[in-house]
Amino acid sequence: MQPNFPIIDSLTLLTAIAARTKKIKLSTGILVLPLRNPVVLAKQLSSMDQLSDGRLLLAMAAGWYKREFDAVGVPFDQRGKIMGENLEILKRFWTEDMVEGEWTNHKIPAGVMYPKPVQKSRPPLLIGGYVDRVLKRAAVEGDGWLTYFYRPEKFAKSWAKIRNYATEAGKDPDTLMNGAQLPIMIGESRAAVEGKMMEWLNTDFDIAQGSESTMDSAIMGTVDECVAQLKEHLAAGVQKIVFVPYKYEMNQCEIIAKEIIPQLRAFQA
Repeated sequence: MQPNFPIIDSLTLLTAIAARTKKIKLSTGILVLPLRNPVVLAKQLSSMDQLSDGRLLLAMAAGWYKREFDAVGVPFDQRGKIMGENLEILKRFWTEDMVEGEWTNHKIPAGVMYPKPVQKSRPPLLIGGYVDRVLKRAAVEGDGWLTYFYRPEKFAKSWAKIRNYATEAGKDPDTLMNGAQLPIMIGESRAAVEGKMMEWLNTDFDIAQGSESTMDSAIMGTVDECVAQLKEHLAAGVQKIVFVPYKYEMNQCEIIAKEIIPQLRAFQA
């Protein structure tokens, strides 16, 4: 089934954006790491960080669509283990002069990769997911967490867990980053847009079974109503909001940029 909007390979798209911009951060949302060869990926991402002069901010997850794993020949039931090993390989290639080791799918006797990323010691890595072992990985192995369709109270609960995991590991929790992906639709009122928004979300998006994600996280209503809802997320500890505008319509993007973001910046000032 053809999607309602074009889905371009994320790394190709971000490289194109890097060539056309100078300041904005470039991030995946989200890259399924077990589906990628980490040796090749380390070089690709390092090159992107070079080309963008250090603007790469990565978000990765283990994935939850079994059909994707079957299509590329990666065992779905080993995705957590592969995720951990791939993370290790990436970080070592970015920070070590020579990489040597054996993993489940990779034997590297003497791996050398240059140039290294511009960012030192490496680009930041946010981890996506919802079970406790993944939240611990975000705190300890990664640099923070990226959520998907969370309500403020659910975000706050999991973020507290992540901060605690960091503290237990001897890591300063205040160094962790987070981001929240939130669907949004601005209109004359919540009642005027809710039907269309929920139809779109339930058609084009899925919720992972057992996660705290919910379509009820959608931000809807007038500009002021949307701002009030978004402030609840900021008050719950969200640092960066990743907007998912209704059908990615340009008029929605323009309203977010011109009318919503300035109010949120003033609220955070």
